[in-house]
Amino acid sequence: MQALNSLELTRVGPGTVMGTFMRQYWLPALMSSELAADGDPVRLLILGERLVAFRDSGGRVGIFDHRCPHRCASLFLGRNEGDGIRCVYHGWKFDVQGRCVEMPNVPPENDYKHTVHAKAYRTAERNGLVWVYMGERAEPPPLPQIEANLIPGGEIWCLQRACNWLQALEGDIDTSHVGFLHGGSLQPEDLASDHPMRPTVVNRAPQYEVQATGWGTMYGGYRPNDDGRMSWRVAHHMFPFWTQTPNNRFATRAIARAWVPMDDHHSMLFDLTGGVDEGNPAYTSTRANGEPLFEKFDYAPNTSDWLGRWRCVDDAHNDWGVDREAQRDGRHFTGIANITMQDQAVTESMGPVTDHTLEHLGPSDQMIAR
Repeated sequence: MQALNSLELTRVGPGTVMGTFMRQYWLPALMSSELAADGDPVRLLILGERLVAFRDSGGRVGIFDHRCPHRCASLFLGRNEGDGIRCVYHGWKFDVQGRCVEMPNVPPENDYKHTVHAKAYRTAERNGLVWVYMGERAEPPPLPQIEANLIPGGEIWCLQRACNWLQALEGDIDTSHVGFLHGGSLQPEDLASDHPMRPTVVNRAPQYEVQATGWGTMYGGYRPNDDGRMSWRVAHHMFPFWTQTPNNRFATRAIARAWVPMDDHHSMLFDLTGGVDEGNPAYTSTRANGEPLFEKFDYAPNTSDWLGRWRCVDDAHNDWGVDREAQRDGRHFTGIANITMQDQAVTESMGPVTDHTLEHLGPSDQMIAR
């Protein structure tokens, strides 16, 4: 099979190669907490399709094409009533499976509701996450057995990124950037001897082993630490858009991240972590003196538009909040205080779809190349 070029890899709408491929999988759609029974419908943008999600009074979730199949008015304006959503234009009502259950503007003798279906997708919920299946199979595959979503009480948070899914995912499978983007101003003595970032500060140029797998690709970035041992940072890419980032507490904590394409130019991160300890170490790290290594970022208020969910206050309009004074005085290599926003800034700065032909990949980019 001929390899896809970067533009083909980033196009995800109906009928595209990657769009068809991704529709064969269950996709994270939104957090369960975003939908209340009989609550407001929520606009979703997934794989270039404009959808509406709602939870009926029985707790069931429906995800539809937002256009009513009668006259194409948006069901986002609809009334979430009891066992379905009612279009405000003519009163037609649809259950979570897309079946038209009421057609009140049509005389009973002319009623044809049994022939009408909204374009509805299969949904499922597990541990705080709503999944959607947008493929053509009569029976979808089982939900993926991703450990971070199998642990009851796991943590989930979301973040919208203004670039294509592949560009966003590539940052998660690039280990050598950690010693610069996230730790460029740090010295080994700034971190405790067992801190997971310490080896990346001691040695910022790792060697690599990369391996294709039946479910994606994995790599190990290895480098000698100052304690005489070899340090490995191991991470995974899982089809179609999942990563498992390096995790030094794999016995007590599971981590997974999904980079769900909203359209060709926007993606939604679903960060899942679960276990018996205090959370993802990337966000709870401290310096040797106990000070937090990274500050938190702030969300902009959610709005109801297609791109209105889980955006940062800081973005391209204010240069991602870069503090040049902090950059100069060494508080942060980037001048950006939050680890997630550091990734956000460099990835979005490439533009919505970067031109990969301009890149000069080297040994540190083996995982990305694979």
